[in-house]
This record gives sequence, C-alpha cells and structure tokens, in this order.
Amino acid sequence: MIKNIIFDWGDTVMRDYPELLGAMCDWPHVELIPHVYSALTELKSKYTLVIATTAGVSDTDAMVRALQRVAVKEMFSAFYSSKELGVSKPDPLFFTEVCRRAELQPRCTVMVGNDYEKDIVGAKTAGLKTVFFNEKHRSGNFPAADILISSMDALCMAIDRLNGKPQGK
Repeated sequence: MIKNIIFDWGDTVMRDYPELLGAMCDWPHVELIPHVYSALTELKSKYTLVIATTAGVSDTDAMVRALQRVAVKEMFSAFYSSKELGVSKPDPLFFTEVCRRAELQPRCTVMVGNDYEKDIVGAKTAGLKTVFFNEKHRSGNFPAADILISSMDALCMAIDRLNGKPQGK
C-alpha cells in the first residue's frame, strides 16, 4: 500500500529553465508545472509528500525558498538535496537515504520524476514504485517505470492505480 510520494523538483514540480543561471529561488520568474498544484493539493490529504533533488546549483534551503515563491512549500513534509545527502541520483543510495531520513518504507513509497535514468531507474533499484512524468513524450522502453504519465493531471489516478484502486471510482 502506497503511503508516501517523493517528488523530483526541477521539471517535475517546478519548471526548470537551463538558460537561467544561479539558484532557481533567485530567478526573475519561477513557475509550477501545469496541474501540479491541484495534484499536490489532492495527494497531500492522503499521503506523506517529500521532495528530493540533485539540483546542481541549489541546496535544500534554496529549493525551499523557490517552493515558497510558488506557494507549495507547505505541501511537503520534508526536503532533501544531494548536497546535504552526500549522494546523487541515479545512485539507489540517494533514494534509500531519503527514505531513511524521512522515515519512509521504500515498498510503501512512490518516486515521481521526469528523468527516466536519474529518477526512475535508481528509485526502482532502491525498491520504490515509480511514476515517470514523460511530459516531453520521449519515445522508447521504460521498464523501470510502473506508470508513465505525460501530464500532472493524471498523477492522482496513477497513484490510485498503484494502490490497486479501481479506475473511475
């Protein structure tokens, strides 16, 4: 039974603009991925939500400041970055360490991320369920993804499917 959801940060919760330099919290404009606010709002009432990133420039504090700018910080119970964890995605130890620190059981946890290799393969190897957010419609085989979605408006239904809930109810 799924009880927890770990979200990747860049291009999963908040739009990442590679052409902008520095920490996202200092960018002139920040924005959420479409439909993520409503998905987080619905999921927060049923699951423990955590956010974890391997952001190159930002540490955990900078990530939290960016999340505050788009009014979703309160949706998450814990925040982690590779800078503080000492390990980066796709290393399965990244996901194991997030679960350990947040007191989550990997078998009851889903990883939601937009980078198949970094977010999904490592999480699956660490024993988590996985939802691959394939917004850019990449083609190929994604065997480590339990579920593939292309829009965040499908996330709640995907989590229900992982929990064995019948569709349409």
